[in-house]
Amino acid sequence: MSVDVVIEGVGVWSPELPGFAAARPLLRGDAAPAATPAAKPAPSLLAANERRRAPDSVLLAFEVAQQACAMAQREPAALPAVFACAWGDLAISDYLCATLARAPQDLSPTKFHNSVHNAPAGYWAIATGCMANTSAVSAAEATFAAGLLEAALLAQSESTPVVYAAYDIPATGPLASVVATRTLFGIGLVLAPRRERAGAALRLALRGGTAPRLAPEPALLQSLHEHNPAARGLPLLVALACGAPRMLALPAGPQSVLDLEIGTWQN
Repeated sequence: MSVDVVIEGVGVWSPELPGFAAARPLLRGDAAPAATPAAKPAPSLLAANERRRAPDSVLLAFEVAQQACAMAQREPAALPAVFACAWGDLAISDYLCATLARAPQDLSPTKFHNSVHNAPAGYWAIATGCMANTSAVSAAEATFAAGLLEAALLAQSESTPVVYAAYDIPATGPLASVVATRTLFGIGLVLAPRRERAGAALRLALRGGTAPRLAPEPALLQSLHEHNPAARGLPLLVALACGAPRMLALPAGPQSVLDLEIGTWQN
């Protein structure tokens, strides 16, 4: 069985790729990264006081989701949302463990509040006023594919556009010895049923097997984000930046592969 959707909007954020328009030349291999990496994301959908308190995981998820909605010209409040993160906010998890071991009474209620895996989804629903379904997905190294399939199935089954955000942040402290993620990276997409509007055609199909490790062009991006689970979506971004049909196979579980067939832009 396959799932057919169109990609109406794209968002991306890393220090080298602070937005899809700016990232296109680099994704196509036509340019080198800027000499000065971008500062951390500052999504305008969050009020200033919330941006100051929000952790990197929330800022990153908001930024890529907001970019994708803007490109698609869709109101965030009207869209169901799927947020996918392999490890959650590793910096806060490290803080919680260290504080509980050293001085439990000093634990910050705000940091504890932000530690839950669906914190970005909750912030999103509150900030946008979204009353549609909002969910959080985690599947370790297969998180990008699992979340993408979840969002595409939702778009097709409910006949509605869906905003999808996949993001992961660096591990710190002792967690860095067991989680190899060292970079901030996030991807946002707005997926819609084929009949909605023109966009990049995307067909998804789940099968058994083992997916090869895909190295996106240029190799620099692979070296920078090799261990960030959200960056498993980089080959998809490369295909969209190049605007050419492409077949991809992404890991979707221990013995599962998500095949992607990407069509040319229709608009």
